[in-house]
Amino acid sequence: MIHIVLFEPEIPQNTGNIMRSCVAFDAQLHLIKPLGFKLDESRLRRSGLDYIQDLTYTVYENFEEFKIKNNNPILYFVTRYGHKPPSSFDFKTNDDIYLMFGKESTGIPKEILQTDLQRCMRLPMVKSARSLNLSNCVAICIYEVLRQNEYYNLSFNEYIKGAHWIEN
Repeated sequence: MIHIVLFEPEIPQNTGNIMRSCVAFDAQLHLIKPLGFKLDESRLRRSGLDYIQDLTYTVYENFEEFKIKNNNPILYFVTRYGHKPPSSFDFKTNDDIYLMFGKESTGIPKEILQTDLQRCMRLPMVKSARSLNLSNCVAICIYEVLRQNEYYNLSFNEYIKGAHWIEN
């Protein structure tokens, strides 16, 4: 199982997009307060479309509560301060994988990152770019985990219009 951990997310549209990605890729979402929005906010629902009803997620009061309720999981931190790309990590495992992302304005606090610098990763980009959009980062990282695991449990066929729609 892939777990996406959002530390104090601020922008409802980003979180809505991440919710949609979590449903599409069968990932569980963890939201650590404070949140910069209300979970019933219309911008959040609009970004998540009708996927939110199928989402598995948990909200935590703080980082300590998250760690306790998840048995102090091994976290992979996605941060602009990391030095290795996601592809340099071995995600081929039957264990749960927890990818942690920070709030849009300031990222993951330094004190948390310093708990395991070897698990800090960065999405490579040009020097002049400070960062990518949070929901894009989540999608890229989920996809890398799935790629390494041969897209387990995911469909390669279109089921709404039919697997052979393009051929007709």
